[in-house]
Amino acid sequence: MTRALQHNESFCFAPALPVTGDALSNRIRLLMKLRTSGINDTRVLSAMENTPRELFVEEAFREHAYDDTALPIASGQTISQPSIVAWMSWALDVHPRMRVLEIGTGSGYQAAILARMCRRLYTIERHRDLLAQAEERFRTLKLHNIVTKRGDGSKGWKEAAPYERIIVTAAATEVPKALLDQLAPGGIMVIPIGASVADQSLFRIRKQEDGTITSETLMNVRFVPLVSE
Repeated sequence: MTRALQHNESFCFAPALPVTGDALSNRIRLLMKLRTSGINDTRVLSAMENTPRELFVEEAFREHAYDDTALPIASGQTISQPSIVAWMSWALDVHPRMRVLEIGTGSGYQAAILARMCRRLYTIERHRDLLAQAEERFRTLKLHNIVTKRGDGSKGWKEAAPYERIIVTAAATEVPKALLDQLAPGGIMVIPIGASVADQSLFRIRKQEDGTITSETLMNVRFVPLVSE
């Protein structure tokens, strides 16, 4: 099933939800940590500043929403640590008029960050419950440029291709051919690759205008595996 939360070509986002007290100070502390770690892209920092991570974590872990750590969510999945979200968003080099495909909606946090940076965000999740929860969060934040789909992310979303940017939030053993085919010439894909959790690296894949594929290794990471249905 494919759902567009709402079509609104002006893409005017509502401000972040009101936040006070400890959550506010913790959010500011996290942003300062990201800056000192080398994330100086104002688009990424602004998107993260205006996206309340506490909305995307389970209630039992809400006090840790701004710790720089991954946290468990439903269906045996995780919400990535904020620094990894920031680095992946930076590596993707998203611009306002771009169409972006995300593989693995999860809690919706990474999607919410990217939706504030691009024209339209397409996101696929195989777990029905996770997708429903993420959609509710997108509505709460009035992110109207996100289109969702339940399905096998390794197959991509052919009907809406090509995409200028593709991000994969689960580790594959190799880059899925379907995703390479759906990446536009001149496009970038950011994807974790590794046969085991202990042997994963984050790669930035570029498709040149002539179709040539190049890649570079960015850092070691730990992600849940990308599962094909």
